[in-house]
Amino acid sequence: MAQQEGVIKFDLMFTEAPPLPYAALREINAWRKVLYLLRLTGQDPARYGGLGYGNISQRLEPFDAPPERRRFVISGTQTGGLAELDAGHYTTVLESWPEENRLVAEGPIRPSSESLTHGALYALDAGLRFVMHAHSPEIWRRAAVLDIPCTDPAAAYGTPEMAAETRRLFRDEAVRAGGIFVMGGHEDGLVAFGRTAEEAGTVLLRVLARAFQLTER
Repeated sequence: MAQQEGVIKFDLMFTEAPPLPYAALREINAWRKVLYLLRLTGQDPARYGGLGYGNISQRLEPFDAPPERRRFVISGTQTGGLAELDAGHYTTVLESWPEENRLVAEGPIRPSSESLTHGALYALDAGLRFVMHAHSPEIWRRAAVLDIPCTDPAAAYGTPEMAAETRRLFRDEAVRAGGIFVMGGHEDGLVAFGRTAEEAGTVLLRVLARAFQLTER
């Protein structure tokens, strides 16, 4: 069964703090704008109960931190429907403990409900720098034809089970190289990742173009 979008399911220890300088957010915000223009993030009264969907994150230094303490900045909860984001719409995750269903964050806004999945990916590969969680019915419904790996439909987003599914898929070299998977139990949800924003974004756009070719007219 598809899971409701936008609900934080993990134990969040959140501290209000000033936003990061906008100069540090220019790249992530530019790519978030691309996702919005392509409707891979957004808000639609006819979809997902009218809640915002989609988010994006970027690793922060130090890059040699232990897996659970790999800091990253991520768009805030329920910002998907905003056409423009500023520094006040991003927050910093300081610690991510998927097995314990626990997250520590600070900033001007609470982190996205998908933060646990982002943290699980960064913990698996210290070289990853960007993760993009998008929604695309065109890709999601054709995942098998497009040969895109898929998480167990029983694993809800933002949970230890989804983090475990992420780890399972990541053991496959083809998944790591492909840079994308769909979330079987999260309607239209998919995740792209890479060592640069261009790498993650290009994977997403390439797969979307392939999906459009399969769309029936």
